[in-house]
Amino acid sequence: MSETSSDTAAIAASRESGGVAERYADAFFELLVENNALEVGEKDLAGLGSAIEQSDDLRDFLASPVYTQEDQIKAITALADKSNVAPQTRNFLILIAHNRRLFALKSIIAAFKGRLAAHRGEVSAEAVTATELNADQSRRLRSEIETIVGKAVNLETRVDPSLLGGMIVKVGSRMIDSSLKTKLSRLQTMMKEA
Repeated sequence: MSETSSDTAAIAASRESGGVAERYADAFFELLVENNALEVGEKDLAGLGSAIEQSDDLRDFLASPVYTQEDQIKAITALADKSNVAPQTRNFLILIAHNRRLFALKSIIAAFKGRLAAHRGEVSAEAVTATELNADQSRRLRSEIETIVGKAVNLETRVDPSLLGGMIVKVGSRMIDSSLKTKLSRLQTMMKEA
């Protein structure tokens, strides 16, 4: 299958965002280490990550190149103040807006979580399920993943009703997709080929 120019542009943008995300996450991590404020920064970025996940308007704003640098700085400052983040987090967000890198904020947060997990000797994992897991199910899933990877696991869960059933588990760069949606898609593909 050949790549179109839009596919190539999307891949390049993703790589640029990833590189930007890693650099900013590393810089913020080092700043927090120097100020003995890792837990505060972790809490701040977790709250911002949740806000991004829950708000289509915020995601659209962060991704849109049409806003001026001044608009982005004002908006991110207002968000930081409303979220009551620590001063170093507020300044970090303003720096990202000043440098016109808000498009990478979600990736920066993910990269920071990865850096923090590595610092703690943990492995980050994400489970996407069709319905919300209860506390016991989350605990059992975390335990199973820890058994497989041999390290402590920082497990995040989220719900995607489109999966219909089952789950998708991502551990580092590995993904295990046992969702009903994927199984039905594979069955449909096999039936087309028959």
